[in-house]
Amino acid sequence: MIEDFHLLRPWWLLALALPAIIVWISSRSADTRRQWKGMIEPHLLDSLVIDSSSGSRMRPSWLLALVLSLAILAVSGPTWERELPPFVEDTAPLVIAVDLSPAMDAIDVSPSRLERAKLKIKDIITGRSGARTAVVAYSRSAHLVLPLTEDGSLIETYTDALATRIMPIDGKDTAKALELAETTLASEDVPGTILFLTDGIEQKAFDAFKLKSKQGIIVLGIGTPDGGPVKGADGSFLTDAAGGRVTAKFDVEGLKNLHALTGADVATFTDDDTDVRWVSQRIRTNFAQKRAAEGDHWQDAGWWLIGPLLLLFALSFRKGWIVRVGVVLLSAHLLLPSDAQAADFAGMWLTPDQQGRMAYEKGDFEGAAAHFADPMWKGTSFYRAGKYAEAIDAFATVDSAESWYDQGNALLHLGKLDEAVTAYKTALKKRQGWPDAAANLAIAERLVKVKKDEEQEQQDDPNLPPDSIQFDNKGKQGKAGKINIAEQTSELWMKNIVVSPADLMARKFAIEAQGKKP
Repeated sequence: MIEDFHLLRPWWLLALALPAIIVWISSRSADTRRQWKGMIEPHLLDSLVIDSSSGSRMRPSWLLALVLSLAILAVSGPTWERELPPFVEDTAPLVIAVDLSPAMDAIDVSPSRLERAKLKIKDIITGRSGARTAVVAYSRSAHLVLPLTEDGSLIETYTDALATRIMPIDGKDTAKALELAETTLASEDVPGTILFLTDGIEQKAFDAFKLKSKQGIIVLGIGTPDGGPVKGADGSFLTDAAGGRVTAKFDVEGLKNLHALTGADVATFTDDDTDVRWVSQRIRTNFAQKRAAEGDHWQDAGWWLIGPLLLLFALSFRKGWIVRVGVVLLSAHLLLPSDAQAADFAGMWLTPDQQGRMAYEKGDFEGAAAHFADPMWKGTSFYRAGKYAEAIDAFATVDSAESWYDQGNALLHLGKLDEAVTAYKTALKKRQGWPDAAANLAIAERLVKVKKDEEQEQQDDPNLPPDSIQFDNKGKQGKAGKINIAEQTSELWMKNIVVSPADLMARKFAIEAQGKKP
């Protein structure tokens, strides 16, 4: 933080000459001997002038100089933290690319390389609560398992279903996985990170890593230098033509070369959470570096100096002091920088949106909604407070893709499934190809079908008690724009699917791979 400290408007420091001049003039005027030196003989002056011990006490002019100095420092815009755009989480979007080539079934890592990779995914997701994550599976072909979503339970459900047997083609083509991951992040307004969980990157993919765009790339190697035998889907060991067991090696040197040639962040797994914490740190670092390369946006912290200034203003009203109201007004005027980010207490200098933002960051979402004038921020605050009807009213005042998407999220929480479907479709019309809206639309349509099926079952069997569809009404599971599918909804959805998620993915991947053939 200290190394990032700087001033947004450093030229204002030139104004520090004014308090310096005030102190100099005050010091000269306070020198009684100097004032009378030319009019009274020195030997008489010693008897006439009384040296007061009060000379060391603070004078009004000194207070004035201090107030002006603090005001100038405030208006110069001290800062040390980058500012994120509205609705951007503290953690960047992440795409996790999981290697599902046969070698990931090697058991040199207990219980297997793939199972260990899945445990790491769950640990990473747990540490990214409220952040958006997508999952890609790849071998010779690459496939999107889940688009960017905040729903950790949904990610865990599909992570558990990952297996090498669901891939349509054996082998490995990491370049395809990288291309798909970059495509997934292409529509994002902020830079993201691509995390590969693999036992090695083939040499032919290095060129693709060199040509990486604005996304950061992390590779976490899974395996041991000695390698280990590979188990098949039936639990038996794979054998070669001679009947010997197939042993999968871990390409440590290849990962080192990848780092040296492309600059990708590379590390190997650990038995504890050291690797998970390293991944999380690299995600934050990549995000900060990419944002800095795109142009810095810094938070103006000058308004924090208002507290000391108000304290000094209070001191200025002591009897006999001459720091007048004009000085107060001048200092207050200086505290208002051109970008209107300076603030004051009790609404005197803060705009409604600024007061709302302060309440929002403190977790007082209802209070934030009461302050915000911006309809999107007001709707977001109501959404986080669990007041979905009020959130819909606020979002409805804006006709944009984001607004319709957020309305769909709130409607889904209220159980208004048909209206949610309409809202998501409208969002997709205004922003074609938006993966978040498409994913939530698919979920809403599936829930509509489930509801109709249940209603039909109830009509067929009137004695059957109806099930209820539960939604997460806590309102604390992420910001507007990224719906969190509640655990009960996810379970209901999965319960009504006859085949397992693994079988669904296997069929989907096979169709996609067939469609890409010439």
